[in-house]
Formats: sequence, C-alpha cells, structure tokens
Amino acid sequence: MCVTETDRMTDFTFLEPGAESTRAAFLDNGYLIVPAESASALNAIRVLVAESTAAPLGQDVPKDIDAFLNDFHQQVTIDELNRVRLSVIDGLNNQSWVRAAYFQLARNTIFSIVGNELAMQRRVNLSIQLPGDQSSILPVHADVWSGDSPYEIVLWVPLVDCHNTKSMYLMPPGPDRKAQGNMGQDFKGASEEDLFETIKNDVEWMNVPFGNVLVFSQTLMHGNRINEESETRWSLNCRFKSLFSPYADKRLGEFFEPITMRATTEMALAYNLPKGFDDA
Repeated sequence: MCVTETDRMTDFTFLEPGAESTRAAFLDNGYLIVPAESASALNAIRVLVAESTAAPLGQDVPKDIDAFLNDFHQQVTIDELNRVRLSVIDGLNNQSWVRAAYFQLARNTIFSIVGNELAMQRRVNLSIQLPGDQSSILPVHADVWSGDSPYEIVLWVPLVDCHNTKSMYLMPPGPDRKAQGNMGQDFKGASEEDLFETIKNDVEWMNVPFGNVLVFSQTLMHGNRINEESETRWSLNCRFKSLFSPYADKRLGEFFEPITMRATTEMALAYNLPKGFDDA
C-alpha cells in the first residue's frame, strides 16, 4: 500500500486522542460539563457529606441521601446554616482520601486542558444554598480579581441536580472579554448588582445533573442568585493549576500543593550543580 506525504502528515499529533476536541470546547465555551470519571469516588464523597451533615444535627445517616440533601431547608434555618456548612467542610478535609478522590472525578479532563504536573487547592470547599436564602448569594466576580492566577481552573461538583437558579451562572468568553475590557470605563463606581444587571442577558446558567461535573475558567465572570427553586443546592469546588505556571496571591505551599509531580521534576529539584566550576 502506497502512503502519500499527505497521509503521513495526518497520522501524527502532539495531543492524546480526544484532547483536541476537549481543548476546542473549553476555549469556545470557557467550561466543560462532563460525566464524573469515577462514580465510586463521587458516591464516597457524597456519603461523607451526608454523614458530616447529619452528625451536628444529632441524626443518623439518611438512607435516602438525595432527598436528605434536596430537602435540607426543611431541617435547618438560615441562621444555623453556616455552622453546619463549616462542620461539613471540616469533615471533608479531615479525611486524607477526599482530595485524591475529588481529583479522580475529572482527572483526564484536567490533564487535557491544564497539564499532567498539577497543583491542587489544599482544601475542598462546600456551598449550600437554601431556597430563598439571600445570605448565600455570591455576587458577580472573576476570581482573578481577588488574588487567583488566571492559570487556574475550578472543578465544581454538584451533589444534587443543579439547574437554573439552583445552580451558578457563567459569562461566555466573548461577551465576558468585551465587558471586562470596558469595565474601567463603563463600571467605575458601580456596584456588583449594577454589573449583573448589565450582563444578565448574556450569562449562561450551568445545568449540571448529579453524576456530572463542571470545569470552568475562573477568569470568566460568574456567581449565583437567590435560589428560586424548591430544593436546596449542594456543590463542592476546588481549584487546580499547572504546577509550574505563574501563581498570584495564592501561593504554592500555602493555598496549593503539588499532586502529580513527575520523576524527572523530582530529580531535577534535588540536583545541585558541582561546586568550584563557576567563572568567579
């Protein structure tokens, strides 16, 4: 069989199979919604959240976790919510296996769009948003405005079906870049609510059923509004970045730690040049 030069040119690529389409979708949309890559890891994390939530309420672990989480607003008041949330966050981060399990939820996706030598946020965060709760609103923002590196992505994991106002919104890259580019001129002295009113027709609500995860660029404006649905929202979030990409205020060893350092990097970091051969 004769192989032409054109055939040879199309046989080779630097990226692994499927990575190019993943890359293109992320660049076009600023996010990816994909099935969780490990159902067992997701279920283990969800059970731990339910256990850590039931304990401070003096309850047994619920048999129907989905109903327990969705109807949580029937069990707790807004005034009690933050105490419970902080207790659950401690319960999550006191378990050494949680961060590795969390990473497994989108390991291949993160490798495709970030790299394979990674730093991960040291703590997994939890958001609980009761229906009608004005205290849990996260105003429109981009994380890079407050000390995060533009090289980070957020892995956002719903523990219940999240849709419409029971979810979060994200500004698509095109409108976002235009709005942020004119922000100093158009929004000087304006409030966060003024900004949202201007962009609200452009934002996209993230509809992420349980069993799927959302990966997004936190350079894009995002936030949430009052949960107008009849159920409680539960979601986890944690940041990842390429280990050797630039950091901002949130530094390696403080906010981030390495998780997938390769052998060559470890060897290089341990290497010292021989002494006595410098030009001085």
